[in-house]
Amino acid sequence: MTPRITAEFWVQAYLARLRQADIPAFVTARGDATAGAVLVKLNPLDGTAQAFARGYDLDGNRTWTVLAEGLEADVDAAIGRQHRFDPDLWVIEVEDRAHRHLLDQDGLSD
Repeated sequence: MTPRITAEFWVQAYLARLRQADIPAFVTARGDATAGAVLVKLNPLDGTAQAFARGYDLDGNRTWTVLAEGLEADVDAAIGRQHRFDPDLWVIEVEDRAHRHLLDQDGLSD
């Protein structure tokens, strides 16, 4: 069993990786430092958005799944519903016209 890292550590590492790729990102909701869930909102600055949530596949491996996608206002509403349900939720907004979020890179599913 691999040790689990804290939510805050993962968020800081993710933001650092985005900075290295010159992709702007912001923490829009700060959750529980130790065990808060993390959502990533990808905003391509065209009026649309996607929200990704960490989850598990059938083999128990961590993955990223699309929680919501479509008009940015609709994605924001879905994120708002999640945040009301889970006040310990972290939300990171990534702004990239090329739709890069880096969640598919090694190490970010941990």
